[in-house]
Amino acid sequence: MNIGNITITLVEAGLILLFFVIIILLIFCMVFMKNLTTTVKQTNKILEDVEVVSSIAAERTKDVDKIITDVSEVASNLSGTLKNNQGVIAALTSLLKAVASLKNSTKKE
Repeated sequence: MNIGNITITLVEAGLILLFFVIIILLIFCMVFMKNLTTTVKQTNKILEDVEVVSSIAAERTKDVDKIITDVSEVASNLSGTLKNNQGVIAALTSLLKAVASLKNSTKKE
């Protein structure tokens, strides 16, 4: 009984080794793609959250800008009113001083 001898040349051994390396690389690529898909899904969720937060921040910024504009207008109106009242108060003060002077001048006579 003679069991046949198996002879493998260096070229055949290299091809077999190359075949196993390719299979290992394919498995590595599949695992990499699975992990990449998970990462992309998580990144998309984060980007959606960022978009929501950004839209809320933009809306609040517009609200604050409107409030600042309204406060500025109120302050301007109040300042104008105070200036107008100062003129009225100054006129009333002058009128009262004139009346007091007139009253004092009539008492002296």
